[in-house]
Amino acid sequence: MTRKLTFFTLARETVFYAILLVVGAIMFLPFLWALSTSFKPNDEIFTIPIRWIPSRVTLDHFRLAFETIPYARYFFNSMFLAVAGVLSNCFLGSMAGYAFARMRFRGRQLFFRMLMTSMMIPGVVTLVPSFIILRSIPFAGGNNWAGDGGYGLLNSYWAVILPGAAGAFAVFMMRQFFLTLPSELGEAARIDGCGEFRIFYRIYLPLAKPALATLALFTFQAGWNSFLWPLIVLNDPNLKTIQIGLQAFSYNRSTEYGALMAASLIAMLPMIVLFLYAQRYFTQGIAFTGTR
Repeated sequence: MTRKLTFFTLARETVFYAILLVVGAIMFLPFLWALSTSFKPNDEIFTIPIRWIPSRVTLDHFRLAFETIPYARYFFNSMFLAVAGVLSNCFLGSMAGYAFARMRFRGRQLFFRMLMTSMMIPGVVTLVPSFIILRSIPFAGGNNWAGDGGYGLLNSYWAVILPGAAGAFAVFMMRQFFLTLPSELGEAARIDGCGEFRIFYRIYLPLAKPALATLALFTFQAGWNSFLWPLIVLNDPNLKTIQIGLQAFSYNRSTEYGALMAASLIAMLPMIVLFLYAQRYFTQGIAFTGTR
C-alpha cells in the first residue's frame, strides 16, 4: 500500500512539475524573442521560421534607442517618481496601517471599510476628478486663492506623486502585517512611558521589514510601469517617463521593433535587480500578510 501510494505521489508530482515547466516556457518565450530581437539585424527580425539566435550580433538598436529619445532623462524621471512613490507609500501606508491595527479610536472600522471600498473603484473613474483637483490647487502653478488662473500642480512631479502617496493597498497590507505582531510589545512600551509614534517607529516598524520590502516591490513596479496618468498630467518633454518615451518608436503606422525591444530591455533592468535583491523579503512578506 505504501509503495503504491509512493508511486502515485511521484507520478502526481512529475505531472505537476511538467505542467509548470511548459507554462513557464510559454511565458518566457516573449521575453526571449525580445532579447533576441534587440541584438538581431533588421532583416532577421521577422524571418519565418523564427531565428532565435541571430546570425550576427549588432548593437545598433541600442544606439538608436538612445538617439531617438533622451533615454537617460526619461530613465531618471521614472526612477525618481517610482522611488518617491515607494518612500511615501511605505511610510504613510505603514503609519495608517499601524493606526488601524493597534490604535483604538471612534469610527475605526467604518473608516477602514470605506478605505477598502475605494479599492473596488476602477482607476479610470477617478482620472477626471484627480485631474481637476490637481489643476485647482490654490497658489500653485499660477493659481489664485480660489484655484483659478493657472494649471496648479499639473506638469510637475507632484502631479504623479501626490495622488498615490498613500494607496489603499499599502494601508491594507501593512495593517494585515501589524495584526500578526504581538500587542504585548506596544503595551510594555506604553508602561515605560513611550509615546505612540515612538512605539510605532522604534518597535513595530523595524519588525515590518518583510512587509515593507514586499510593499516597496509592488509600489515600485506600479510606479515604474505607469503610463496613462503620467501621459495625462506631464506635458513637458523633460518630465516624461520611460513608458511614455517607448511610444516614440512607433510612428507613421510603423514600428522600429529592434530599437523598441532594446529600449524595453533596458527599462526592465531596475525591476529585475530589485526583485532579485528583495526576493527573500518578498516571500516572507507574502507569508506574513496572508496569515490573518
